[in-house]
Amino acid sequence: MTPEELQAARDRTVPDVVAGGLRVLFCGINPSLMTGATGHHFAHPGNRFWPVLHRSGFTPRQLKPAEQSELLRHGLGITNVVARATARADELTAEEFREGGQILAAKVELLRPQWLAVVGVTAYRTAFGRRSARIGPQDHAIGGARVWALPNPSGLNAHWTAQTMAEEYGRLLACVNHNAAAPAAPAGLAAPAEPAGLVDPADPTEAVRRT
Repeated sequence: MTPEELQAARDRTVPDVVAGGLRVLFCGINPSLMTGATGHHFAHPGNRFWPVLHRSGFTPRQLKPAEQSELLRHGLGITNVVARATARADELTAEEFREGGQILAAKVELLRPQWLAVVGVTAYRTAFGRRSARIGPQDHAIGGARVWALPNPSGLNAHWTAQTMAEEYGRLLACVNHNAAAPAAPAGLAAPAEPAGLVDPADPTEAVRRT
């Protein structure tokens, strides 16, 4: 991938990988330029999302970014708080985060995942006005889904190693597998639907259409 190709991906959007009734909908901050260029989530070579997902037990093997659709078989999906690709998350404005939080809440309400896992606690705080939020299960629901704030797997996040991140992701998996609730599970979660596949991240209603 040339520098010119990466710069050409600036401000692109990448389709979500989603279906109705997922076990966990992982939500990144926003696409990197590598993700914008390839169309594959968490595609930057330094990003630890895919190794951590496997090491924590969510996937039986380490998937490649190009295999992202395989997540649906495991009841998992990916979206982002902000849809447009940038080189760094600090290029985004607080208003973009807040608007992205509103779009995300509407998307979650339509898709009805059991858990929304926001990958980056700072983005979660800004998008939903939860200034004191910490890594771990949260005390409120979004769009009917329970919420867990996870550490950002970016290689720039030096506070967490792949192993300590895998342990935190594993805590979430344990709750998913044992139907543990933190906070208490909202009533009326939708039953799993057929995979919706790749959908427009900017249109919440698109998340429930077949593509």
